[in-house]
Amino acid sequence: MFKSVYYEEYEVGATRETLGRTITETDIMLHAGQTGDFYPHHVDAEWCKTQPFRQRIAHGTLIFSIGVGMTAGEINPEAMSYGYDRLRFIRPVFIGDTIKAKVTITDKKPHPKKPTHGIVTELVEITNQRCETVLACEHLLLVAKSNTEDR
Repeated sequence: MFKSVYYEEYEVGATRETLGRTITETDIMLHAGQTGDFYPHHVDAEWCKTQPFRQRIAHGTLIFSIGVGMTAGEINPEAMSYGYDRLRFIRPVFIGDTIKAKVTITDKKPHPKKPTHGIVTELVEITNQRCETVLACEHLLLVAKSNTEDR
């Protein structure tokens, strides 16, 4: 269940992919309720019929949340999320679309202020069932080094 993976063990270029997850009307309505974002593009089916997409679109923050959750995998007690950079909502996601995530390690570098840790950068790409990228971001992980004298 828990597997320690230290900074030195991360390899630039390594990838992993998730299975799919279909977005539902319930997902959208729960997210609207949790965030207070009842913007009509998300919740008003009749109004959306008059707009360019002709149907409701999922909140970008919903797709981000689900997509990132899908990438979680095994718990690594040596790492924690340090934040996200360059988040982009590239294409809309509609009710009934199935998304999946691909994670690619793109960089790793020592932490500038914590010599016992490094920062690993993962490119997170969320695609729909047509293999179109709908969201992309960089996930920064703060990861403990294995060769520190503190251990």
